[in-house]
Amino acid sequence: MAQDNISVNDGSRSNGVSNDPATLLQPSSQAQSISAGKEHPTMGGPGPGTVYGLSFKRGCCVKSNPDRLRSANILLIGMKALANEIAKNLVLAGIGSLTILDDQVITEEDLGSQFFISELHVGMNRATAAVAQVRTLNPRVALTVDTESILVKPPEFYSMFDMIIATDLDLTSLSTINASCRFVNKPFYAAGSHGFYGFIFADLITHDYVIEREKSNVPTQLKPETVTRTIIATNTKKENGKYIEMVTKRELYWPINLANTSPLQPETISSRRRKMQVPPLLTCLRALWEFQNLSGRALPSHSHQDLQLFTTLATEKHKELQLSSETLTSEFLRSFLQNVGSEIAPVTAFLGGQLAQDVINVLGQREQPIQNFLLFDSEDSKGPVYALHPIFPPLDEPVAA
Repeated sequence: MAQDNISVNDGSRSNGVSNDPATLLQPSSQAQSISAGKEHPTMGGPGPGTVYGLSFKRGCCVKSNPDRLRSANILLIGMKALANEIAKNLVLAGIGSLTILDDQVITEEDLGSQFFISELHVGMNRATAAVAQVRTLNPRVALTVDTESILVKPPEFYSMFDMIIATDLDLTSLSTINASCRFVNKPFYAAGSHGFYGFIFADLITHDYVIEREKSNVPTQLKPETVTRTIIATNTKKENGKYIEMVTKRELYWPINLANTSPLQPETISSRRRKMQVPPLLTCLRALWEFQNLSGRALPSHSHQDLQLFTTLATEKHKELQLSSETLTSEFLRSFLQNVGSEIAPVTAFLGGQLAQDVINVLGQREQPIQNFLLFDSEDSKGPVYALHPIFPPLDEPVAA
């Protein structure tokens, strides 16, 4: 189910998906605002402690376990705009070491949203070009550059790291990396941005964390809270004259290939209001990954054939998720296709900050981590999180022998 409040579709987007793929790339008001260089209406004037309307708590776990943070060895795969933001936040937080892996070279298109490089770096390897500027942020962090393709790395390669973060890759590559991480029991994050849209995925395998709260008169029971989360221990301490209960919880995770094919949870499907709140971005991401699998290409072109295939895939994925056709509109499909493959700095700033915050929380074993798909649509300034995993029997229902 979603962990964040998200607004119901207000009907401002036209209902129904057009049967003519050619209409999907006709200019929209959103695309015009990009080309004209105007500020996006949802991206102006965030208040203190917020990023585009979403809470963003900095350094919340640095004090809880600074030794784990200072000794953390993290692998960051890819070095585009989103990875720039992740690297910046993790290095400033004071992790122990960071390995930046990217086998691609810088193009002129990279200059618009990546702040560790300049025109002088065009034609250079992305990781090699960026590392000098990353080092200036915090000289205490040990930096390593790897220019080899991630796809040739054996599973044992990941065993030296405490955390693996893969950015802006196709689903096949993400699934391969995720499987290798699970083989050596290492937590894995995936993230990607497409213009005004983006996502974060987490597979921490099994993760224990502690939350602190004022002790209640009602004893806390050691039992499952949800399908993925269980209370496994409690402890009490006295602080400023009050008794504080420290509750240890355990979260279970699934790999990205299973999450990508898992249904929404029953409590979402059974409620029309909740179904209407599920962003069509989930549908379009699944359609994009299926397009990549079928076509062998990273992004759809503007050809009639590609647009028709993507529209068909999106419609099928929307039905598989049991969502209303009212929420998958021609306008949203057009907007997604116009944004796919592009980078917008404010969006990558939010995603990179949110992912780095979650990594710090996980290292400090404080606060509930992302479980397991965060979807960001800057049109609505919302980032709902959905637990996408295989459906199991209810917690109070016995499993048949």
